Amino acid sequence: MKPENFYSNASATDCRVSIIIKSLNEEKRISAAIESALRAVRRVGGEVILADSCSTDRTVELALAYPIRIVKLANADDRCCGVGPQLGYQHSHGQFVYLLDGDMQMLEGFLEVALDFMGAHPDIAGVGGQLVELNTESLEYIARSAQTRVHIKPGTVDRLDGGGLYRRSAIEAAGYFSDRNLHSYEEFDLAIRLRSLGWKLWRLPIDVVHHRGHDAPPYRLLMRRWETRYLWGLGELLRASADQLRLKMVLQGLRELWIYLGIIGWWAVLLSIPLWPLSGITRLILLGTSLAAPLALMIWRKRSFSKALYSVVSWCFNAAGLVCGVLRPRRPANAFIPSLILREPRGLSSLSTPGVPH
Repeated sequence: MKPENFYSNASATDCRVSIIIKSLNEEKRISAAIESALRAVRRVGGEVILADSCSTDRTVELALAYPIRIVKLANADDRCCGVGPQLGYQHSHGQFVYLLDGDMQMLEGFLEVALDFMGAHPDIAGVGGQLVELNTESLEYIARSAQTRVHIKPGTVDRLDGGGLYRRSAIEAAGYFSDRNLHSYEEFDLAIRLRSLGWKLWRLPIDVVHHRGHDAPPYRLLMRRWETRYLWGLGELLRASADQLRLKMVLQGLRELWIYLGIIGWWAVLLSIPLWPLSGITRLILLGTSLAAPLALMIWRKRSFSKALYSVVSWCFNAAGLVCGVLRPRRPANAFIPSLILREPRGLSSLSTPGVPH
């Protein structure tokens, strides 16, 4: 569909739902994401906001063709997964807020069902659906799907990974939509802040988005996530969860945290072996055995050397990221994010002068 065909359907007054699309260099899929969001929101009334983290490709240029609000970070150094949702939220007006990644396509029909469900259940802060992953071949997807299978079952859930529809009143009670300090785990952080206040989260048994994960080879993707500090997110979340209840939720809800702590313990054992009061040959044997043990265990479990090796390497990267994230200083999570408004849709008044930093 041509971008201009969306203008007559965009709502300028009834802002029931704000769909926030977070983006960074998504020129290949951003048009499809925006069009899917506009089709979904025009049936319930609302707005679409693109929150861009200073893309260096044609993401913003392509988005300018659509009747949406476009905002971007004033400072590229502020980039992280937690910044995008909060940036969009601080420029949104909807009574409900839906978060969509720039590489997703939203399916029609979900918002109507979710809004009816939340209207009938005032204790529900957020409602999600089923994410349909289109790239099911990568080692990254296989590893992630095994970890998240329990969180996508219909009914009460402890998080809404992959996006969800949230009440603005619940978000305001929790202080902010997304922690700007987090390089990942921002949706889990929102979930535990809401749940610590007594709110509930629910997942419906209907498809809500199509997603195509990264096509990069797994080790290249792992390196990219280290370079972008994505792997620091769990440590940053751990540091952010200072109060006793939220920390308990993190420790109970994230199985991978215990794996990475176990890896750190493994490192400690390896470093300590040279100091043990044993003969040189005995220490060498113990060191070699300890080094090989995790890989041997994973080969036995996965029946595949390549999958086992990737698991152990990935755990090591994530454990190192955990340490870096815990040590990283925090900024106030609810502080206003400096940003630029690049455009407002027709018929909507600006929050301020477009193009002027906030």
